[in-house]
Amino acid sequence: MAASHKMTLCLHQNTSRAAGYRKSLEGWAKAGIKNVEITDVMLDEFLKTDTIDTARRIPKDLGLTVVSTAAVIPDLWIPGPNRAKNLETWKMRCEQFAPFGTSKIYCPAVTARKVTAEDYKGSPEIIREAGEAAKPFKLTAMIEFARNSTFISTLTTALKLIREAAHPNVKPMLDCYHFWSGLNKFEDLDMLQPGELAHVHFQDVPDMPRELLDNTTRLIPGDGVSPLVKILKKIQEKGYAGPLSVELFLPEFQQGDPYEVAKKIREKAEGVMRQAKVL
Repeated sequence: MAASHKMTLCLHQNTSRAAGYRKSLEGWAKAGIKNVEITDVMLDEFLKTDTIDTARRIPKDLGLTVVSTAAVIPDLWIPGPNRAKNLETWKMRCEQFAPFGTSKIYCPAVTARKVTAEDYKGSPEIIREAGEAAKPFKLTAMIEFARNSTFISTLTTALKLIREAAHPNVKPMLDCYHFWSGLNKFEDLDMLQPGELAHVHFQDVPDMPRELLDNTTRLIPGDGVSPLVKILKKIQEKGYAGPLSVELFLPEFQQGDPYEVAKKIREKAEGVMRQAKVL
């Protein structure tokens, strides 16, 4: 029954990037956040002066659950000359993140090169390789479609390639900002199969020309024009019961005090979740 598919608020570390690995998590925990998504960039910065054991201990000591991890590896999902190198980096990230207790790792479908029709034919094999690499670590690998990607910018393309790859360790995720600000339509959510969606990023889109939108124009859920309540109800109907991870890039968030930022996000985001009856 859809009503049983409740969701939980989560914060993505990009939201408090300037605070660094430790201080972002400490501020969020103080604000009552329970679920977090950690990033490769902030972890790497922390590891310049501290150990991976300390990094893994911090969330646990703060009572935080690491629900997902981010590994940004350009061209991971597309055939190309860096295929072997990218796969090695992916394996390294899987090995690094699995002991945090998470079951999920994602990589956005970013590429800087010209994409051809042949790339789409070769992608399912690449996706299977990434899924196979994540399997020994008991991780679900997820592809994040991105509005600015020249390769996978829509939910429909992501679903098509993931289903062609048909690897049990690879699942789709949904970023509400990329979804509503990009080349998607609400009805595309009907393509999701029950229980297929593995993870959700939760943001709002401002009321401005879509041509002017970029990563920095993401808003706290409830502050924009996305039909977030409708989206949450639809993914609930599709069986999603997991984290809603708020990932923001505006300087006022990234450079703000993590406690104050988390408090503000929690108040607004949980308000939207209550409206959708998913909290």
